Amino acid sequence: MPDVDPSSFLSMPDLIRVYGLWVLFAVVMLECIGIPLPGETALVATALYAGSAHQFGVTSIVAVAATAAIVGDNIGYLIGRSIGIPLIIRYGRYVRLNESRLKVGQYLFIRHGGKIVFFGRFIAILRTYSAILAGINLMSWPHFLVMNALGGICWASVFGMGAYFLGDHFTRVASPAALLLFIAAVALVGASMYFFRNHEIELERRANEALSGTWPHTIFVPKH
Repeated sequence: MPDVDPSSFLSMPDLIRVYGLWVLFAVVMLECIGIPLPGETALVATALYAGSAHQFGVTSIVAVAATAAIVGDNIGYLIGRSIGIPLIIRYGRYVRLNESRLKVGQYLFIRHGGKIVFFGRFIAILRTYSAILAGINLMSWPHFLVMNALGGICWASVFGMGAYFLGDHFTRVASPAALLLFIAAVALVGASMYFFRNHEIELERRANEALSGTWPHTIFVPKH
């Protein structure tokens, strides 16, 4: 490895020049595990650099980012399912997460978890925590794996190829789009909280009908 002044490590292109696509893999994977790192920024910066320097092909960038997203999300899912559930059981009552509300969360992930995992890949906050939430809410792992893989591949392709081929033109479009998605996500969360407060009893009834047993050891009872 060439001698490089550590003070020069000020940007993603600098790190990529020295360590290659391992940097991109690490940042994206750690973000998906639940550490709030700029995975999307790292992907765009890497693609922009590669598009101008031609050090890496766009296929390699997309493959690395998608693989990192899939691996990181699956680790996050396992963390949520193995560590998150005991924490919720022990401390959930302190934040008003009682048995009924936990069942509602699981019920909603059974019905809409695929959409949350897929579209969450394109929204900053959900990209970091959707996998952990899927694990805590006992989303089916095969279903999670499929939707997570589709989301990771689409996300890496859109942002990786867009930045690689369109360069600065893509960043000018992507930044406002990301802001709009963030605003939409905040609005959706607010609307969901409002809906939940006004339909909590009905949601609890549906969840109790669909899930028999005590959370998290519930059994889904499909309607015939």
